Amino acid sequence: MLKILTGPTAVGKSSVAIQIARQAGAEIVSADSMQIYRGMDIGTAKPSLETRREIPHHLIDILDPWSASGGYSVGRYVQDAAEIIRGLESEGKESLVVGGTALYIKALTEGLFKGPGADWGIRQELEGVAREKGVHYLHGVLAEVDPASAQQIQKGDLRRVVRALEVYQKTGHPISSWQQEWGGHYSSKVQGFKGSSVPATLMVILSLDRRELYQRIEERVERMFQEGLVEEVRRLTAHPLGLGRQAREALGYAEVIEYLGGRMTLSEAKGLVKRNTRRFAKRQMTWFRSFTGAVRLEIEEEGSEEAAKRAMEILYP
Repeated sequence: MLKILTGPTAVGKSSVAIQIARQAGAEIVSADSMQIYRGMDIGTAKPSLETRREIPHHLIDILDPWSASGGYSVGRYVQDAAEIIRGLESEGKESLVVGGTALYIKALTEGLFKGPGADWGIRQELEGVAREKGVHYLHGVLAEVDPASAQQIQKGDLRRVVRALEVYQKTGHPISSWQQEWGGHYSSKVQGFKGSSVPATLMVILSLDRRELYQRIEERVERMFQEGLVEEVRRLTAHPLGLGRQAREALGYAEVIEYLGGRMTLSEAKGLVKRNTRRFAKRQMTWFRSFTGAVRLEIEEEGSEEAAKRAMEILYP
C-alpha cells in the first residue's frame, strides 16, 4: 500500500515526515522534482545530510543538473519510485512518499498521462520563437488554438506554454483535451508497478491558513538567501557543462540567474522568488483539491508534533 504525505511548499512536510518515519521505521521516497539534482541544496530546501544519514531518503541527489544529463521525466519518476517501494516492501520495510510535486503523485497513484511524448525538434523551434518574439507572443498563439490551456497557464511560464503548443503541433489536439481525458478516469495500471492494478493508497495532505503559509514562504526565502543561495547558483552556473533547462527554471534559481546576469537587483530577485513561490503554492493547493480519498490535515494550530501524531494514525493505523 502506498503511504503519501504531501502539501504545498513551506507547509512543514519535511518536519512531519521525519517524525513519522522515526516512529514507523519507514524510509522516505521523495516526490520533489528538483531535489533529484545534485548540488541544488539550498534552493530546494533539501533535507540535510545528517537527516538523510539517520533516515534513508530515496530519489534525492540522483542526477547532475547539467544540460548533458537530459532531464528527468514523470514516467521515469514513476518507474524509479515504484521499484524502490516494491523493493522495500519485499524486505519487509515501510516506505513513505513525501513531496509537493503534484504531477509525480498523481502519476504514481492514478497512472501516467496518456499524452504524446516530447518532440525535441518542435520544442527547440518554439523556444527559438520565444527568444525572438517573447513568451507572451507564444502565449497568444496558444490562446488561439487552446483557449482552455491559455487560461490556466501564466503568460510568462515558458516551459508550460511550449509544452502545450508542442502537443498541439504534434497531434492536432489541444493538451487540455488530453488532460481532461486523463483526469476523467483512473488508469487501471501504473507503469512501474509491473502491470499490477493501481496500489491502494493512504494519503495525507497537510494544509495551513493561507496567510500563515505565505508568512512561512517569506521566512523560508529570506533564510535561503542568508544560507548562501546566490553563491550556490553562481557555482552551478559556472560549471562548464551548463545548467540544464529544468534546473535553470527551478524556483529560486531562475530569479537568481537573472540577478547574476545583471538584469535585476538582488532585492528584486528576492521579491520575485517570494512572489513566484506564493503563486506556486496556490497552484499546488488547486492540484491537491483534485486528489479524491485523501485526508486533509490542518496544522496551523497543532504544530508539527501533533500533526505528525495524527498523520501517523492515518497512514500507519
